[in-house]
Amino acid sequence: MASEKFFENYPAQTILISNLVSAAIYVAGAFIIYQIGAIWAALYLALVAYIELRLMKCHCVNCHYHGKLCAFGKGKISSLFFKKGDPKKFIKAKISWKDIAPDFMVAILPAAIGAILLMRAFSPLILSLTALLLVLCFLGNAFVRGSLACKYCRQREIGCPAQRLFDKKKK
Repeated sequence: MASEKFFENYPAQTILISNLVSAAIYVAGAFIIYQIGAIWAALYLALVAYIELRLMKCHCVNCHYHGKLCAFGKGKISSLFFKKGDPKKFIKAKISWKDIAPDFMVAILPAAIGAILLMRAFSPLILSLTALLLVLCFLGNAFVRGSLACKYCRQREIGCPAQRLFDKKKK
């Protein structure tokens, strides 16, 4: 079933909410990891930067929203650094759970470290941040993608490998 409304450029509030969820995940994760050392937090933030750059360089360049404001603003940002790729590559791309595993690591690593820290010495702050991280990763991302992003995405209708991976109604 096709959506009746698409955004060629997403509204600023959608981009803001989408990025606030991501930023909160990254900040909570970095703070949790910082408890075991600043170098580990720096490595975590380097992982976050790598994942974001990889997305923009390898995927955003081929997306319909390259040069436009997608739900995350990355199409516009990507166009500042990388020239437009081939939209057919985006449509034909196949991704698996293995391909997106690094993306999940930005939540899994700090959550695991938070759990270990809590087992060693209880901290209400670490408990709260670990819980916040998990809520944002599961419910926050589900809300952003389900209600704000994918629902109004032109690329989803054209062809999106993530849509195919996450679609519960496999053909």
